Amino acid sequence: MAKVKLTQVKSTIDRPERQRLTLEALGLRKINASVEHEVTPQIAGMIRKVQHLIKVEQA
Repeated sequence: MAKVKLTQVKSTIDRPERQRLTLEALGLRKINASVEHEVTPQIAGMIRKVQHLIKVEQA
C-alpha cells in the first residue's frame, strides 16, 4: 500500500462540523500538524472531503 503524509494548513474555524470531525478522525488537530496514513478507499474519501484544508504528499 502507498503511504501519504497529510499536513493541516488551514484552520477549522467556521467550517462545517462534518469537516472538523473528518480532520480529527485523520489525526489532525492543529495547523502544521502532520500524520502518515496508508491509502485505503476510506482514507482517500476522507482526504477528498477536506482537501482544501490539508496538504498531501507521498511518504
